[in-house]
Amino acid sequence: MDKIVRINMADLSSRIEPVPEEWVGLGGRALTSTIVATEVPPTCHALGPSNKLVFAPGLLSGTAAANSGRLSAGAKSPLTGGIKESNAGGTAAKMLAKLGIKALIVEGVPKEDKWYSVHVTKNALTIQEETETVGKGNYCLVNTVQARFGLPVGVITIGPVGEMKMLSANISVADPESRIRSLGRGGLGAVMGSKKLKFISIDDTGTPPVMPKEAVKFKEAARVFAKTLLDHPVSGQGLPKYGTNVLVNILNEAGGLPTRNFTSGQFAAHDKISGETMYETIVARGGTPTHGCHAGCQIQCSQVYNDKNGKYVTSGFEYETIWGLGANCCIEDLDDIAEADHIMDDIGCDSIETAVMFGVAMEAGVLKFGDGKEMVRLLREEIGKGTPLGRVLGGGAGQVGRIYGVTRVPVVKNQGIPAYDPRAVKGIGVTYAMATMGADHTSGYAIATNILNVGGHVDPLSKTGQIELARNLQIATAAIDSTGMCLFIAFPALDIPECLTSLIDMINARFGINLTGDDVTALGKAVLKLEHKFNLEAGLSKEHDRLPEFFSKETIAPHNAIWDFTPEELDTFWNF
Repeated sequence: MDKIVRINMADLSSRIEPVPEEWVGLGGRALTSTIVATEVPPTCHALGPSNKLVFAPGLLSGTAAANSGRLSAGAKSPLTGGIKESNAGGTAAKMLAKLGIKALIVEGVPKEDKWYSVHVTKNALTIQEETETVGKGNYCLVNTVQARFGLPVGVITIGPVGEMKMLSANISVADPESRIRSLGRGGLGAVMGSKKLKFISIDDTGTPPVMPKEAVKFKEAARVFAKTLLDHPVSGQGLPKYGTNVLVNILNEAGGLPTRNFTSGQFAAHDKISGETMYETIVARGGTPTHGCHAGCQIQCSQVYNDKNGKYVTSGFEYETIWGLGANCCIEDLDDIAEADHIMDDIGCDSIETAVMFGVAMEAGVLKFGDGKEMVRLLREEIGKGTPLGRVLGGGAGQVGRIYGVTRVPVVKNQGIPAYDPRAVKGIGVTYAMATMGADHTSGYAIATNILNVGGHVDPLSKTGQIELARNLQIATAAIDSTGMCLFIAFPALDIPECLTSLIDMINARFGINLTGDDVTALGKAVLKLEHKFNLEAGLSKEHDRLPEFFSKETIAPHNAIWDFTPEELDTFWNF
């Protein structure tokens, strides 16, 4: 029987509640956003006692469905001031689902200045003071926790950046190899740090697999669904071989690869940091070019990147990180970028927010463009140790821009703009402006249709059709984020009709219900409207649904493209 588990850090108690009827059909993002919107005062301080941190597996988490291992976390964001959901792979979602935990809600703050950990098993939830791992990085912590319990447990944790409540702090989860995956954006690690919760460990020993109510129908739908993932050229070929970093050369060719703090759309050294070069480097060093972030991942777009001596450096080496520290900061050495990625995983800071921040810091003169070694030093010695400079940098791109008086600061709702220039790829620009989460490419991945010709084609340099594209993708994404599915199932879902049909069939067989495509669309719309309402009540008005001024003042090479949407045009996004 599914249940809601509440952890009250104020009195160090926990309780189990039945799932309210109105939450029964929700999972992942739909559930985290519903709980936050229902129980968190929109105007509260995000690091204060009234905020709540919610973890929820998706509707299909714990089943045999391919790519269903995503865990959602939600809270009021200390970075944007609005609602936030972030999701990641790893083992925690599957384990929580097997334990019948539909949502884990952390509320309140401790009365004493002590750190705590939580251990969840089939029969108990234990809250205890934590001293051994406080101040430790995520790699050390995961190894320590696994050794403590003597078996593979799920781990949800924060690093030192989260302990220090910096706004770039993320929440990390252990993957099947006990390496690090990140619930990256919005400063949710700072929320966990404000509750003095160092980690949550999950032991699902003795729990049976999640069994669909209609097993035969589920198995058949899961087979069809898995086949569509393999049949699509993006999810079945490009991503498994080159990972998300396949996009470097593609975006450079399109003139949408933000370079030198968004002053150009092309990077002269793009080949040095491309997915093709990364693949060759990984293979030459005995790494793993094709790898999954959670059990049951069929797309396998992760990888294991080794150094020149064949020693492990990082995994899940993503395009957004490589773009941000590479083209955006003009760093040409993949090894410097990989080392930085390792450090960010260890200290627990969002690699997108931090990469965008470094571009602003370079423009401010804190370090020089292209100086990968100084970037690594700042991460390890300043941000990771919480020096005064480190705390400034750890506050993200918006904070650094304000402190140093930089005018070219690529943020929306104070969150760094990732990986794609909105002047050259206008659909993603609409997503950045209108997303409830702040600038977030995953909220409505218009790159698929603007650049990759998935789901048709909408000219990236034209305004025509972009608002409709971004709206439809955001609605679809809100629904996908509620299933526990990886966002990349959207590629076959946009091109292969059987993909979406089989996804809905799996949900129906899992719960013994009869959803239609219209029901799924209605869920996505409801989630977006709920999040938008929270943001408005939190003080984020329509004036916050805008890109920074410089995008409409400065053209970008090579197309001399400019951001030319009017406020009135953007406001029509919410006409649904």
